[in-house]
Amino acid sequence: MSIDVNNESGTEVDEQAILDVARYALARMRIHPLSELSVIVVDAEAMEQLHIQWMDLPGPTDVMSFPMDELRPPVKDAEEPPQGLLGDIVLCPEVAKKQGEEAPTRHSMDEELQLLTVHGVLHLLGYDHEEADERAEMFGLQAAIVDGWRAEKGLTGPSPAPTVS
Repeated sequence: MSIDVNNESGTEVDEQAILDVARYALARMRIHPLSELSVIVVDAEAMEQLHIQWMDLPGPTDVMSFPMDELRPPVKDAEEPPQGLLGDIVLCPEVAKKQGEEAPTRHSMDEELQLLTVHGVLHLLGYDHEEADERAEMFGLQAAIVDGWRAEKGLTGPSPAPTVS
């Protein structure tokens, strides 16, 4: 799995954890090991510009995903996963910090960034949360991936609750 993490935000973030949780999520979703992903960490101003440009919404947001090859997880166990460019995930640590502090299960900015990384991966794989059934599926999968990664890493305490909208 080729995953690049590029921090352009000026904020210190746990890049290794972002890389690890992205790799874990892609493996768990059975994405081809030669697929490529880019994670870019930006400041609130850059995120706001992207949010306006692509979503026509004001203000910075927590995570945005820009799919490339529209890869999807294999449907059947024996099916060979396709290989390609997943796309880009853009994260904003300033928004993540605020969300972590305001979440029912308060958690750190880095924990929120890990959750948002998984959220971004799922969006790149075609998952969405516009409808109630889609939301239940996506957030259930997101929690299972974050919980599995945390357990594998030996991290204790409650996993961050979904704070993305």
